[in-house]
Amino acid sequence: MAVHLQSSLFDQGDEIAVRPLGGLRREHLGHGAWIDVLPQWLQGADTLFGALADGVAWRAEERVMYERVVAVPRLQAFFGEREPLPHPALEAARTALSAHYGAELGEPFTTAGLCYYRDGRDGVAWHGDSSGRGSTEDTMVAILSLGAPRHLALRPRRPGPVPVRRQLGHGDLVVMGGSCQRTWEHAVPKTARAVGPRISVQFRPAGVR
Repeated sequence: MAVHLQSSLFDQGDEIAVRPLGGLRREHLGHGAWIDVLPQWLQGADTLFGALADGVAWRAEERVMYERVVAVPRLQAFFGEREPLPHPALEAARTALSAHYGAELGEPFTTAGLCYYRDGRDGVAWHGDSSGRGSTEDTMVAILSLGAPRHLALRPRRPGPVPVRRQLGHGDLVVMGGSCQRTWEHAVPKTARAVGPRISVQFRPAGVR
């Protein structure tokens, strides 16, 4: 798949490697939810973006909305438990996340969902990853952002806390934890601005979707 990505000035190397997770900063959102953020966690993020853009069997999906069938505004791929991930760097990232959060989470990250936002016309509407255990239990979803920066927006389901927006791209990591999936919603808003392509990789524990 031919894409044009303007590389980050801060990530010039071709070697792909995860950096230590010691620099994570936690922000408590309210209602028992929190996020951890670590900019430029993955070295060589733009190289990995290119490998995934070309090497993953991306799916274009459709859904019913207001009695019409519409195209889902992004490409997707999913790798379940015990399925090999499409690049060794993703295996290394999942292993590092499981080791760092294992005691707090109580289980490893086991699945990986990939979303490919081709330009500003692609996005994802407000939602929580609550079709599984996230609807009733505290859990974590770790998102690795590759490619051009896009905003991740978060808002509370109940009034009180202030909504949050974080621009993520070029190897940035955000981890949504605590009650985040059931007390908050998140989205990648569409934009009329000229933006480059982005891939997000969502690592989840078993039974969280």
